[in-house]
Amino acid sequence: MSISEISAERGPGQSLEALVKRIPAHDLESIIGKEVIALLEHFVPGRQIDSLRVVALNLLRGSFRSYMEDQKVRAICFDAMSPGKLRELASRVGLSDLDNLRALNPTSDSQIWASFLGFFGIDSRNALEYLGDPEEDRIAASFALFSHQRRVAEQVYAVIKDGYERVLLHMPTGSGKTRTMMHVLCRYLVAAEPTVVVWLASSKELLEQAGEAFREAWKSLGNRELSILRYWGDYDPDISACSDGLIIAGFQKIYARSLREPLEVLRLGRRVGLVVVDEAHQAIAPSYREVIDRLVETGFHSGLVGLSATPGRSWTDISADAELAKFFGSRKVMLQVVGWQNPVNYLIEEGYLAKPTFTKIFNPASVGRVKRTRGDVTDPSDYNPEVLELLARQTVRNVAIVSEVQRLLAAKHRRIIVFAATVQHAEVMAATLTALGIDSNVITAASCSTDRTRIIKEFRRDTETPMVLCNFGVLTTGFDAPKTSAAVIARPTKSLVLYSQMVGRAIRGPRAGGNAACEIATVVDTALTGFGDVADAFTNWEDVWNE
Repeated sequence: MSISEISAERGPGQSLEALVKRIPAHDLESIIGKEVIALLEHFVPGRQIDSLRVVALNLLRGSFRSYMEDQKVRAICFDAMSPGKLRELASRVGLSDLDNLRALNPTSDSQIWASFLGFFGIDSRNALEYLGDPEEDRIAASFALFSHQRRVAEQVYAVIKDGYERVLLHMPTGSGKTRTMMHVLCRYLVAAEPTVVVWLASSKELLEQAGEAFREAWKSLGNRELSILRYWGDYDPDISACSDGLIIAGFQKIYARSLREPLEVLRLGRRVGLVVVDEAHQAIAPSYREVIDRLVETGFHSGLVGLSATPGRSWTDISADAELAKFFGSRKVMLQVVGWQNPVNYLIEEGYLAKPTFTKIFNPASVGRVKRTRGDVTDPSDYNPEVLELLARQTVRNVAIVSEVQRLLAAKHRRIIVFAATVQHAEVMAATLTALGIDSNVITAASCSTDRTRIIKEFRRDTETPMVLCNFGVLTTGFDAPKTSAAVIARPTKSLVLYSQMVGRAIRGPRAGGNAACEIATVVDTALTGFGDVADAFTNWEDVWNE
């Protein structure tokens, strides 16, 4: 016996390879079978023992259960084992008598069979008996929608399929607008081949999010190879040559192109079958509206779908909301759930959205001073930069903001976003928190792309270390960090759209990879009506839309 064989004999269990080496040649033939032996005679004269052992080992490995159900093969294997190994195997399967071991069919009991496999070094996961396909299989979809998402996707597709040109999809933040629309978009691209779809958005984060979502969706839902053309920032593909595919374009870049080369954009519009506008409330800004009209009105039949969590531009100017509704044909598909008056309440109850707790941090000292400083503070669009800068410099206000962050950290929130009033305000908040020993970073539109990507990636990591991300103007849309459980809104606004977007960064529920509950702390500097409840915000504009 070789040294390796002695070592194997002393160790626990026995490998199939070691067992086969101990089986006599004539018994190997019983395992291999007469037909195989006869055929091997033509290629391996003299039946070389090593060749037979290789064949026997492969057969045992491939069909071990079947062989162990055969009493004759079991006897051959047991006869080849040493007395010590037989006793060890008997002990493994709970037997004290070797005669009982020889009479045992190890495949008849799952626990005995698992011990048997373990003795011979066989992974039980790779030795399961194949019993054929079951009568019923449940097959998971790789890019699935929840039932409430499927209903609205079907409604939107029915609208654009039946020839109505414009519709707005209204779903709360965190309920899967982008994913839902990707189903509609892919279905349209399949049905209308060849065609061009243009996806418009204003922020890098939204544009990148759309590209990632479509790439994932098309792999599951597509029917052909298709190109994504990215047209924002430094990306500069030849979009005018696109005849079948998806163009993801930044509003600013395609508007600039329409000014330089209006005919090229018009020619592209003739091939466009569908335009999707993310954050649809921006669609009626004059420059953006011009681009959309050129793309939609030029084609023979071009549909327009707007996406929004808040289908209005403000909560004070009904005329602006009516204008937006008219732009989308006053046609809106709204997320609805049978048995629930408000879908947001359903989404919270079912864990798709976190249950929010709203806190107001009052700063009454600032109200009078702001009103005296700027006479146009009641302008319906939003507060001007001078007002925001004044608020950002107030020490009492900033102390309250930092104190609120400390309170949230003490309440065990691990990811907190602070929406600052200005770029400098975000930098001051982050620096102060860092000096207090709190892991804090700042992101603004001025942040370089590399730092921005690194900071966001770090914030998204699911670690126990608490982190605070201070920002101004860049994380209201297209930013997905589901573990964010608290937000401090220190950026005053008259826009329900902007406010809802800021709230939305912390409202992902457990079924969306987020939290069961979240906290939203809002600094109140003026007598602005607080929005208070996300559910109320969702139905704020019902009077200007037709379902």
